[in-house]
Amino acid sequence: MSYEVNGKTIEADANGYLVDHTEWSEDVAKAIADSEGINLSEKAWEIINFLRDEYFNNNGNQPNERNMVKHFKGVWTDEGKVDAKSLYIHFPKGPAKQASKIAGLPETKRKGGY
Repeated sequence: MSYEVNGKTIEADANGYLVDHTEWSEDVAKAIADSEGINLSEKAWEIINFLRDEYFNNNGNQPNERNMVKHFKGVWTDEGKVDAKSLYIHFPKGPAKQASKIAGLPETKRKGGY
């Protein structure tokens, strides 16, 4: 599998995860999101950037949904109640897995968030 981005072929594994995470860019993220049928809202970008920051600056950490909810409760203070549903609005196939794919991170092998 691969993605065509700005005339360049970006290689991905059979599940659509980037083979080389250094090829990631916002344009690559948009191409992956398009293939997933995802419209990248401002909050979706916040989730993507949080996952990338955790992975690259916290020893390869890939937060599960529970940890993502905990983080965004402190960030999305204008939203009222922040729960897993708040994340699934942006990534319906699972915020931890689908957002990680769009963020150019390796596929996580764990099950759901709870």
